[in-house]
Amino acid sequence: MEDHDASYASKDLPLREDIRLLGRMLGDTVREQEGEQVFGRIEHIRQHSIRFRRDEDADARQALEGALDTLSEDDTLHVVRAFSYFSHLANIAEDQHHIRRSRTHLIAGTAPRPGSLAHALNRAAENGLDAAALADFFKSALIGAVLTAHPTEVQRKSILNCRTAIARLLDTRDRMTLTPEEREANDEALRRGVLTLWQTRMLRPAKLSVSDEVTNGLSFYRQTFFTELPRVYAAIEDQLAASGANTIRPELPPFLTIGSWIGGDRDGNPFVTAEVLATTLALQSACALNHYLQELSTLTSQLSLASQLVPASAALLALAAASPDDSPHRSDEPYRRALGAIQARLAATHERLSGPASAPDSPRPTQAYDSAAALGADLDVVHQSLVANGSTALARGRLRRLRRAVSVFGFHLAPIDLRQNSDVHERVVAELLEHAHPGTAYLSLDEAARIALLRKEIASSRPLHSPFVTYSQETADELAILRVARDAHRRFGPAAVPNCIISKAEGVSDVLEVALLLKESGLLDPREGRLAVNIVPLFETIADLEASAEVMDGLLALPDYRRLLESRAQTQEVMLGYSDSNKDGGFLTSGWSLYKAEIALVETFRRHGLRLRLFHGRGGSVGRGGGPSYDAILAQPAGAVQGQIRLTEQGEVIAAKYGNPEVGRRTLEVLVSATLEASLLADREATAEPCWLAAMDELSATAFRAYRDLVYETPGFERYFRESTVIDEIAHLNIGSRPSARKQIFAIEDLRAIPWVFSWAQCRLMLPGWFGFGAAVDAYLARHGDAGLERLQAMHRNWPFFATLLSNMDMVLAKSDIAIAGRYASLVRDASLRDTIFSRIRAEHHATTTALLQVTGQAALLDGNPLLKRSIRHRFPYLDPLNHVQVELLRRQREGAADERIQRGIHLSINGIAAGLRNSG
Repeated sequence: MEDHDASYASKDLPLREDIRLLGRMLGDTVREQEGEQVFGRIEHIRQHSIRFRRDEDADARQALEGALDTLSEDDTLHVVRAFSYFSHLANIAEDQHHIRRSRTHLIAGTAPRPGSLAHALNRAAENGLDAAALADFFKSALIGAVLTAHPTEVQRKSILNCRTAIARLLDTRDRMTLTPEEREANDEALRRGVLTLWQTRMLRPAKLSVSDEVTNGLSFYRQTFFTELPRVYAAIEDQLAASGANTIRPELPPFLTIGSWIGGDRDGNPFVTAEVLATTLALQSACALNHYLQELSTLTSQLSLASQLVPASAALLALAAASPDDSPHRSDEPYRRALGAIQARLAATHERLSGPASAPDSPRPTQAYDSAAALGADLDVVHQSLVANGSTALARGRLRRLRRAVSVFGFHLAPIDLRQNSDVHERVVAELLEHAHPGTAYLSLDEAARIALLRKEIASSRPLHSPFVTYSQETADELAILRVARDAHRRFGPAAVPNCIISKAEGVSDVLEVALLLKESGLLDPREGRLAVNIVPLFETIADLEASAEVMDGLLALPDYRRLLESRAQTQEVMLGYSDSNKDGGFLTSGWSLYKAEIALVETFRRHGLRLRLFHGRGGSVGRGGGPSYDAILAQPAGAVQGQIRLTEQGEVIAAKYGNPEVGRRTLEVLVSATLEASLLADREATAEPCWLAAMDELSATAFRAYRDLVYETPGFERYFRESTVIDEIAHLNIGSRPSARKQIFAIEDLRAIPWVFSWAQCRLMLPGWFGFGAAVDAYLARHGDAGLERLQAMHRNWPFFATLLSNMDMVLAKSDIAIAGRYASLVRDASLRDTIFSRIRAEHHATTTALLQVTGQAALLDGNPLLKRSIRHRFPYLDPLNHVQVELLRRQREGAADERIQRGIHLSINGIAAGLRNSG
């Protein structure tokens, strides 16, 4: 399974060698495990696919189709698995190559790359920012990456573990000069890794539970975050110190966090309950405390400093005196004994919060810590004693990383956001009011009446809930989960559950309804005007985005709500939905509506004198707001970042960004660097000229009409979508705990954005990432002629927002294939419907590609990103057979074939195509 294409640039030769090595090992594995005949058939298909892609050879295409169409069900499974696993191995090699190139760049000492902290600090210095400005930035900064359980990660954790093992072996080959014996051992270990991958089942036999998703999420903390997040902080502190910017504050506050929706996101997921949230909180706490205990155990073995050789502070000696360790062999080793005292208290804390932990036996009762801050204070005692007595180097190692971990992860590990749909809040509040005040008829009230009633009830100390009333299951469940959140604040600290997010927020009453429910649960104190969590409205549809600033203006004008914000540092968070706005209005209109909403929100908050923090609900694919985070953050309008930003990391993106520790560290550094640049650097973005804004309004209006006309107003489009994609098959793929649709009746309006985008990616059409742009540009040029084209080209050159928009579209179009999409269209049984809709899609695809090239000045797609262009070109020969097989299996299934292998083959092909595309959801 070697890749014979020799067109790699010289700098990519190591990547080519890795792909050849892993491909050869996969081929050898197939031959050994399945036999020469199966291997020969797979190799025959591979060679024809490469020849067709390389030479556009019609004979090769015919031979390829003939070979694939005549496969038996068993042979089909072999082919799908082989080509799917090759995509996995190619992904491993590409990730390792990115690490290799980054290391080479650092070793060579060349100019820092965009996205690195050094690059951001250099730009800050060039712009005249002094040490005080940088210190102020980090003092008030808040940067949060939030992991979600959105079902776009089709790979089993076992497959990801296999990939991690192979990646580590490749990394060893890069970092070490191996002896011949060591190289042979490494080769043998790689062969074992590939064999294990081949023999590991791709598909999950059962649907994931929320607990499964929690467990999978926790693995990234053990694998990456526990080690790499403290290293990111240390690197920032050291670089600031080297630049003279860290003289004001020796250590940074915990501004960079990893949050989670897993176990707290109940929007459309009936399996997230109060019990599940409580279990999630306990599991997270145990994960953090176990890490601290392990680190303390290692530190105890390392800090063997003897009192007759090095002094210790009085505070350190007092800690040592409290140690349960009374061994005479360690009586003169105060640091070991002090760490033993901390370890004993932490073990007692673990038992109080999560149950017993393995820890040193204590001969006397030990008091648990009441907070993570108290643990941090004891660790500070150790640190300060080392520094004061000439052992700073020891303080800067494992102890430094542990202290940072405690400051960031606390006893809760990850801040869990609660999320629920506004419709649910509305019904719960209506029921509470009706029982407390019969005849209220809350649901029949207009917005102004609702606001007045809610304000009155929030201000009252009298609860609406009565223990003597039997409420509906929905109301009981919502109140129960908020009570768990209240208890979590008491057990783990307020950082455990800091946010309540309102999906489908449309008005001021949506926010006040949550405020009332928080009051009922003890998370809002009306007498003190204290709010224990942030209430975060999520604006998702095009109409909601357009109204978002007006809604927030009305909310912030309420004196009683403003009083609550005093307890939240005068900061209000607003979440913007990328996925649903795209499904609602198309790629171009979604992007523009989000941008305009941010501009309007910035101005609204400026007038009210409050700080705005934006939370970006981005997915992995461009159709759900995905794309490079660095470019996306820098493309935000002026004033939209202000040192604080949160964004979601969803599905397959989590493993791609954080599955490898080194890649994870680089990802976190990019978030910090981009936020710093977007917040502080005056020249980061050219001011958008009025004519550019007008041009975007025109383009968006035309693109919106084109998209809506196709998706929502074309008769039979739902049927076309259902029959030409794998939407029905995705629902049975066991990739997440949440249902794929909000309602049982199939309608695009009720379909979640994730399966919508996922389905279009599988058939290689990627429609949500580009449709409507061609029509928009054609109409614009028809009205404005050559001057219009020059204006669009100037926008692309000088406006980061527009350039990023087109760059993401460029990538999507390059991954699409209209010929393959045509094969999926052939699955639509109604020929007239098929021809009518696909001809429109094909024409718009051509118009969009032409328009993109015109505006960017490229001769071909991805000319501006040659590395990605080469990657995609070399993936296609391994993706094409998977798409062809998938279409054929879908055809057989829909013709009534009742062979279990057909459905399994379809699911395997979905898995393989997703691996090849990398950001399919």
